[in-house]
Amino acid sequence: MSRPTLAYRNPPDWSKLRRLLWLLPGLLLLIGVFTTYYTVPSDSVGVLLRFGKYSSTEEPGLHFKLPFGVDEVIVVPVKRQLKLEFGFYTPSYTNNDQVAFEYPGEGESEAERSMVTGDLNSVVVEWVVQYHVADARQYCFHVRYPGQTLRDIGEAVMREVVGDRTVDEVITIGRQDIETTALDRLRKLAGDYQLGVGIDQLQLKNVNPPAAVQTSFNEVNKAQQDKESMINVANGDYNKVVPRARGVAEQMKSEAEGYQLKRVNEALGDVAAFQAQLVQYSKSPVVTRTRLYLETMQEVLPALAGKWIVDKGVTQLLPMLPVAGQEVRK
Repeated sequence: MSRPTLAYRNPPDWSKLRRLLWLLPGLLLLIGVFTTYYTVPSDSVGVLLRFGKYSSTEEPGLHFKLPFGVDEVIVVPVKRQLKLEFGFYTPSYTNNDQVAFEYPGEGESEAERSMVTGDLNSVVVEWVVQYHVADARQYCFHVRYPGQTLRDIGEAVMREVVGDRTVDEVITIGRQDIETTALDRLRKLAGDYQLGVGIDQLQLKNVNPPAAVQTSFNEVNKAQQDKESMINVANGDYNKVVPRARGVAEQMKSEAEGYQLKRVNEALGDVAAFQAQLVQYSKSPVVTRTRLYLETMQEVLPALAGKWIVDKGVTQLLPMLPVAGQEVRK
């Protein structure tokens, strides 16, 4: 009977394990080197946290920090124009706050843009808020979700402003006033909440009645436009006719005043001439009477061409015979 063969295991190779242990410090050193510096872009600032607590705000450029997660940097774009769209969205938007928590996955929400005016009419409002980060520390630490908070108060402000006005003001004449009022209130609330943002602009994009009443509203608008057009045409005719009539009236008045002045002056001249003649007549009546008679005949006789005037008692006209076409009067 043969004896069993005993199998012995080879001793472990500790040299490989020692090499791995030497690699660990090198790996830690490499990680430390790559985590001791950071770069802040030119349009941003870096908020430095040490053990999770705010330490400082760093300007753009290359900076150094403590490695291994002791220091952490949050890059905040303070020079970038940010935009929130309400009631609609641009498919290529880059602002993560564009999607509200109430409507995850939706950039456009019917509930967000549907509002009620002060006269209890429905209206669909779409608007845009443009803002920038003004205080990086406030933006990061004072409010948990500053972008979403800004979106919430932006919607609340717009509903408040629209609710204070009639549907005609919202859709037509009151758009500029709505933008100004909502912008002022949004800036005040953003400051009260210490969001760390500056509101640059608030602009209404589309303001329309609901689709169910769009046709009727368009007809009402058309009727109002026709009314305004007719009023403008009437005012145009009025502005053409009335000034012309006034001009004709002024012309007639001026002509009448001129004719009056002419007649008065002529009368005054006749009076003066008569008085002068009266003075001469009182001095020598016969001579003046004869002179006036002769002057009158000098004016009258040339107009009597073709006529012969003789005394009434004349019975014989010969040797003066009337020529053909001439008239003899006694």
